[in-house]
Amino acid sequence: MSDADTTGRAAGEAGAAGRRREQRGWYFYDFACSVYSTSVLTVFVGPYLTSVAKAAADAEGFVHPLGVPVRAGSVFAYAVSASVVLAVLVMPLAGAAADRTGRKKPLLALSAYLGAAATAGMFFLDGERYLLGAFLLIVANASLAVSMVLYNAYLPQIAAPEERDAVSSRGWAFGYTSGALVLVLDLALYTNHASFGLSEADAVRICLASAGLWWGAFTLVPLRRLRDRRVAPGGEGTVGSGWRQLLATLRDMRRHPLTLSFLLAYLVYNDGVQTVISQASIYGSEELGLEQTTLITAVLLVQVLAVAGALGMGRLARTYGAKRTILASLAVWTLILAAGYFLPAGAPVWFYALAAAIGLVLGGSQALSRSLFSHLVPQGKEAEYFSAYEMSDRGLSWLGPLVFGLAYQLTGSYRDAIISLVVFFALGFVLLARVPVRRAVAAAGNPVPDRI
Repeated sequence: MSDADTTGRAAGEAGAAGRRREQRGWYFYDFACSVYSTSVLTVFVGPYLTSVAKAAADAEGFVHPLGVPVRAGSVFAYAVSASVVLAVLVMPLAGAAADRTGRKKPLLALSAYLGAAATAGMFFLDGERYLLGAFLLIVANASLAVSMVLYNAYLPQIAAPEERDAVSSRGWAFGYTSGALVLVLDLALYTNHASFGLSEADAVRICLASAGLWWGAFTLVPLRRLRDRRVAPGGEGTVGSGWRQLLATLRDMRRHPLTLSFLLAYLVYNDGVQTVISQASIYGSEELGLEQTTLITAVLLVQVLAVAGALGMGRLARTYGAKRTILASLAVWTLILAAGYFLPAGAPVWFYALAAAIGLVLGGSQALSRSLFSHLVPQGKEAEYFSAYEMSDRGLSWLGPLVFGLAYQLTGSYRDAIISLVVFFALGFVLLARVPVRRAVAAAGNPVPDRI
């Protein structure tokens, strides 16, 4: 072997080692922020904010923010919807600025710590302060969405095409592992709050605030291990240039209609996924009459099974391809919602069965969607395109919560609200089935994996 070959091999090994180090750091942002999605958004803040809004409601059950009559039970859904509208305005700017300057890491830090601070501030949500709760929820949710644009944009840079399904699935597995761990601690605090000298509301507020502290603490790991890449000079990276870059990105995406077709499908079915995640605790507590302890343990079951589900569906994708595996998961989601509509009230066993089914498809459908999209992004456009992806992931997932809230506002029945979400999965299935993903990868100028 020549000296040149030896030097090249050593450089390749060093590059692979550096890439693995970045991947391990990258996983930890899922580990950090997923606690917000599980403990805060999925378990505690929905029922708790609803109880605070009901305490502030009039005799007919309405609150009146800015003089507008809103049923107290719809406040949480409307706040989630408002948060993603805000995210729509900010995410493209963040993505364009990151690609223009190459400085993803400072922007990731800013959005992560703003979200963590807003979550920690939920400790002060008590009494009739439903407007404070709605405001903090909007800030935290929007900040998470912005941070995920930047986090996801690292995936094409730290993983080779053949690695991305596995790397993305491991990231989701890290997130669900942390979610399960923190939920165990939350469950211990909540069920034993009296022995700690705390009221039930105090225990909930501590669980909310601790999620913010966890988010902030473990964000330090990816900030230490991820590195920014140099980009060619050009552009000043201001807000104005960010909007101009956004318009240029939208024009550029028109040259990749198959990538846009995938985004449309993802927008539709993921709207259903995000709404189920955010509204499940409300459905369980208000419609099914389940105790908070039951909701916590059900979500804990989701977290445990989602780790296995994410890794298992990653293996299925290696055999059958990511697209077919995602389509199968959408069929399961449709059956889950149909079963959820008929769940009897006051029957936790059936709720646990439904939670188990959700856990097995949740992580895998999200992880494989992320890795599949990474193959459809033209090189050098990662943050910009992932800002559009994140708009589909969280930023445009306002329609589901809005429909859910309106359905309850008009009917007073959460069952009517939950069954309306079936259309998102059915239509998403049809749209995704029509996307020729191998041609889409080639059209984006990327190598086509053997199995996709």
